[in-house]
Amino acid sequence: MIVRRRPARPTSARRDFGSRELSTPHNRISLRPSASALIAGAATAAALLLPQGAAAGGIGKQRPDPAYDWSGFYVGAHAGYVRGHAGATLQDATSVAQNSNGAGGITAGAQAGYNFVTGSNLLLGVEADISFPSYLPQNAVLSEFDNGTANTLQHLDYYGTVRARLGVIAGRWLGYVTGGLAFEHERYLTDPDVGRVMNARIGWAAGAGVEYGFTPNWSARVEYLYSQYQNATVDLPTGASYATSLNLQTVRVGVNRKMDWFGTGSTDAFPSLAAVADPESGRWEIHGQTTFIGQGYPSFRAPYSGTNSLFPGAQFKNTWSTSLFANVRLWDGGEFYFNPEFLQGYGLSDTVGAGGFPNGEAQKSGFAYPHFSPSRFYLRQTFGLGGEQEQLASSGSQLSGKADISRLTLQVGRFSVIDVFDGNSYAHDPRRDFMNWSIWASGAFDYAADKLGLGYGATAELNQKQWAIRAGYFLVDAESNSNNYDMKLLRRGEYVAELETRYSLFGLPGKLRTLGFINSTYSGSYRETLNDPSLNLDITQTRRGRIKYGYALNLEQAVTDDIGVFGRWSWNDGKNEIMAFTDIDSSLSGGVSIRGQRWGRPDDVIGIAGALNGLSRDHRDFLAAGGLGPLIGDGALNYRRERVFESYYALALNSSWTATADYQLIANPAYNADRGPVSVFSGRVHGEF
Repeated sequence: MIVRRRPARPTSARRDFGSRELSTPHNRISLRPSASALIAGAATAAALLLPQGAAAGGIGKQRPDPAYDWSGFYVGAHAGYVRGHAGATLQDATSVAQNSNGAGGITAGAQAGYNFVTGSNLLLGVEADISFPSYLPQNAVLSEFDNGTANTLQHLDYYGTVRARLGVIAGRWLGYVTGGLAFEHERYLTDPDVGRVMNARIGWAAGAGVEYGFTPNWSARVEYLYSQYQNATVDLPTGASYATSLNLQTVRVGVNRKMDWFGTGSTDAFPSLAAVADPESGRWEIHGQTTFIGQGYPSFRAPYSGTNSLFPGAQFKNTWSTSLFANVRLWDGGEFYFNPEFLQGYGLSDTVGAGGFPNGEAQKSGFAYPHFSPSRFYLRQTFGLGGEQEQLASSGSQLSGKADISRLTLQVGRFSVIDVFDGNSYAHDPRRDFMNWSIWASGAFDYAADKLGLGYGATAELNQKQWAIRAGYFLVDAESNSNNYDMKLLRRGEYVAELETRYSLFGLPGKLRTLGFINSTYSGSYRETLNDPSLNLDITQTRRGRIKYGYALNLEQAVTDDIGVFGRWSWNDGKNEIMAFTDIDSSLSGGVSIRGQRWGRPDDVIGIAGALNGLSRDHRDFLAAGGLGPLIGDGALNYRRERVFESYYALALNSSWTATADYQLIANPAYNADRGPVSVFSGRVHGEF
C-alpha cells in the first residue's frame, strides 16, 4: 500500500486577536503501548480522577445511591489491543497454498448502551460498539500471502458487536459478562495493485469486564472480548481465490458517560456537548473537535505529469478528523495531556503536487475508513518563579487556572514541533483559519515529524511578561518521509530554538518570533545524486549523516481590535532531502485577518493571504532531471516560484460550529510554469467544545 502524510494540525483553541494563542497545530518509531500498559494507565487515571473524600459503595439490599445509579443510557469511548488470527488458503490456476497468520495492534472506538437495574442489584443491559485499527498500516493487516505471482493483504477496516450484558453491582463497582453478535468489514489488496475486493462478515462475541463509577455520571472499565467470524472466500482480480477463517481477541479500557435522554429526571433531554463533557472534577478537563473539509478543482493545463504531480483532470477529495483532548492535573504544576483522534479521507492526488499543499488536514496516510491515532500524549511541568500572575484559558492544549507570568515550563512526550514553535494568532490552525501549508506554517521549516506531522521530543520554555525563549530536541525520521525514527539519540535529531518578543505599537499588541533549527539526519544529497549518473536519480544511494539548517521570522500585529496582520519568512540550506514537512527551501507569506464586528457578525472571520515559495539550485536541478521529493516531482521542471493566494470566510453558526468557504489559486504548482494555474475550492465544517 502507498502511504502518504499530512501536515501537523493545530488543536482547536479559541483565538483572541493580539493575545497569546495557546493553540497547537495539526497536518509517528511505532511505539505501541501494550495491553497491560493501557490497563495500568486506566487504573491510574481513575484513581487520579476520583473526587476527594469519595468512598467506595458497599453491597446492600437497597438500590445504589442515585449518585451511583447504573441504570439508563450511556455513551463512551475505548482503546486497547486487538490480536487477530486468520487461517488463509490462496488458490490460483497453478497452485494451492495454505498459511496461518497472527497479527495485532492498537485499536479504539466508541460504544453506547442502556442498563436496567433490578431490585436485587442485578444489571441487565444491551450495548453496541464499533472499533477501528491504528493509523499504522501494519496494525490493520490480518493476513498476508505471497504465492510468487502476487502479494495479497487481508486488511481490517472496522469491527464491532451488538451484545447483551448481565452484571452484579456492588456500590460503585460492576462486574459483568457479555455476549452477542459480532461484525467486521475487510478488504483484500493485491500487489502489483490490480484492484481490491471488499468483504463483510458476521459472527459471535463473548467476554467479561469490570467497571467502576468514579463520579456521579462517569465510569471507567476494563474489558475482554473474543469474536469468532464465519469463514469467507473472495475472488481476487488476479483470478485467484482467497479463503480465510478469522477470530479476534481484544483487551481494552474505556470510559462511559451517563446520558439523561428522553427527559428522565431533567428538563433538558438533550444537553449541550459542553455539558456532556463536564468532568465533574476540578482535576481534569475534556475538550473535543471535529472537522470535515471537502476540496476540489476543475481541470487545468498540464502538457505532462509525473509520479508526484497534481492530477490535471477535475477532482474532489475530502478529509475528516475527530479529536478528544483529555487533560489531567497530576500534582502541583504537573499535567498530563492526551489527544486521541480518528482520521479519514485523502488529500488531492493523495497529498502530492504542490509545495504549498492546499489542505492542512490532508494526510500523507490516506484512509478510506476512520483509523485511530493516539496522536499526542505528553507530560508538562510548570515551575512558577513568583510575581504577577495571569489566567490561562481552558483549551485542548491548556488546563485552565492561574499561573505566574514568570515561569519555566518543561514538556516531554509525543506532540508536534509546531505545537510549541512557530505559533501565530492569525495563521496557525487549518481547522479554523488558513488551510495552505505555506500560510499556516513557515514553509521552509523542515520540522521533525512522522507522516501525520507528530513525533517525540522534549522542550523547555522560560516565559516573562515581554518575552519568552524556548528550545527543544526531537527525534527525526530514520529516512525521508517515514514513520520510523532514528534512535541514535543526540547524534541524530532536530535542535530548535525560538525567541518570542512581545511589544505594543500605537497601543496595539504585536509579537515577533525568531526561530532557528539544525537537523542532524541520515539523508541524501541532491548534488551528489546528480553528479553520479549510475545512480539513476536514486537519492537513497547517497544517504549518510548530514546537517540541514535554517531559520524563520514570524510576525503578528493587531491593527485594530478586530483586524490583524501577519507575515512569515523562512529559509533552509536546500542541499539535502526534505525529511518530514514539504518541498520548500524558502518561503515568504503574509496576510490579514478581519473579524466581523463592523457588519454585526463579531464571531465571523475573513482571511486574505498569499505565499511565494522557492527551491534551492540543487533541489530544482534534481527535480528537473526527474527526481522526486516527498510531495513534488513532475518528471521535468520549467522552474518558476510557486505562488499561492488564499481567501476564506468563516461563518459562526453558533458558539460551537463554524462553516467556512475557502478559495485558493496556486500558480506554478510544484514550481513548474508548464502546469496550472489551479483554482482550488473548499468547504469546511468545524465543531468544538
